[in-house]
Amino acid sequence: MKIFFSIFLCIFSISLRAQEQWDLRQCVEYAMQNNISVKQADVQARIAALQVKLAQLSKIPTANFTTDAGLQFGRSIDPTSNQFTTSKLFYNSYGLQGGAELYNFGRLKNATRGAQFNAEAALADVAKAANDVALSVATYYLQVLAANEQIEISNVQIAQTREQYNVTKKKTDAGALPELNLAELEAQLSTDSVNLVTAKLSYEQNILSLKALLNIDAGTPFDVTKPPVELIPLEPLAELEPEMVYQLAITSQPLQRATALRIKGAEKYILSNKAAMLPSLTGSYFLGSTYNNQALGLLGTTTFTAPIGTVEINGTKYEVFSNEPFTQPVYGKTRYPKQISQNFSQSVGINLNIPIFNNGNARLAWQRSKLDLESLELQQAQNDQTLKTNIYMAYTSALAAMKKYYLGETTVAAAQKAYDFASKRYEVGLLSTIDLLITQNKLLTAKLLQVANQYDYVFKMKVLEFYKGQGIKL
Repeated sequence: MKIFFSIFLCIFSISLRAQEQWDLRQCVEYAMQNNISVKQADVQARIAALQVKLAQLSKIPTANFTTDAGLQFGRSIDPTSNQFTTSKLFYNSYGLQGGAELYNFGRLKNATRGAQFNAEAALADVAKAANDVALSVATYYLQVLAANEQIEISNVQIAQTREQYNVTKKKTDAGALPELNLAELEAQLSTDSVNLVTAKLSYEQNILSLKALLNIDAGTPFDVTKPPVELIPLEPLAELEPEMVYQLAITSQPLQRATALRIKGAEKYILSNKAAMLPSLTGSYFLGSTYNNQALGLLGTTTFTAPIGTVEINGTKYEVFSNEPFTQPVYGKTRYPKQISQNFSQSVGINLNIPIFNNGNARLAWQRSKLDLESLELQQAQNDQTLKTNIYMAYTSALAAMKKYYLGETTVAAAQKAYDFASKRYEVGLLSTIDLLITQNKLLTAKLLQVANQYDYVFKMKVLEFYKGQGIKL
């Protein structure tokens, strides 16, 4: 029962997922979190954040602990007494050392600020990648909707042709019409079926492209909601004048923000690299101690009376002792903890470093940073020019698409009227099947073209709204 229940839940969840339909908001939000391009931009942003942290930590004093141990023999220097010795000994030492930059003409401060600007620019790159993905998602989303419209039109066309076929078949069976008319309708029905297959193929291809943008497996069930295109809100074209849109885009588009931030970072790196050619003041410190197993130390003293000479009295020699006893020091091997304590040493120092010649590395780095700034300024000018050109082209395209859409409505209305008249004439036998099918195909072509015109118009208007900084909304 457990196995059966697990299988049932799995199938049920898959069924629910297959039935779920995604709207544009869900698609865009999912793509921003899962699209590979956005993830790559996010990784670069995290790398830039690590560079900031590295620059900030470079201003903190350093500390390094070292220790060593070994066996020393032959003529060498005693590490505890610094005297030459030939004794075989075991030694052990400890050391803690480090330093800090005291003054460097703002080299570390400007390097840190430059890294911070670059990290902010990397976050703007993430926003740019997300915006690009959102625009691409909207593109394929609208193409899916257009393909779905074409499927519905093709289905209606097939239904009309099939109805005409059934009516014609009855008349042909009754001898009122020749069999040629029936054959022509069979051919038209086949053509309509091909159009339906083509529309479905276009739909599936756009669904697959949308899945790729969302980073969803191609085999996963997926479908989108299909809001009526006429209900998609559009701003009036008068509120999307290209110069006004450009002035808004120049401050809101992530690419422009990223370039501006990198220019500020490059200015800070110029100051940092210039400071590298100037004197710097650093401080240093050291704490350490040593031990060796042959080191001797004072263990104490011993008191004794020793003869200071002899005297001879009546031929007999007598030892003469001092009235004050002698005190003699007693030496022995010093224990490990005591040696570490006795040999503990400390030092602090200040170092002034004045660059004189270092193969031109510092000066070339400074000159390179100035060229980097110039390159970024040119890139900014290029980006702004491209942005303005794209906005004006988008406006021109939207205007042309709007005109095509409204003209297409007139074309569809005229084709529909012609088809209605042709159908009535065909029903009373005043029009041949070929002429009817020609009129019908003209109507189908006009409708399919109008669907493309309508979605093209909506998309181009949405591109203008996107440049204005309103995002993609359907």
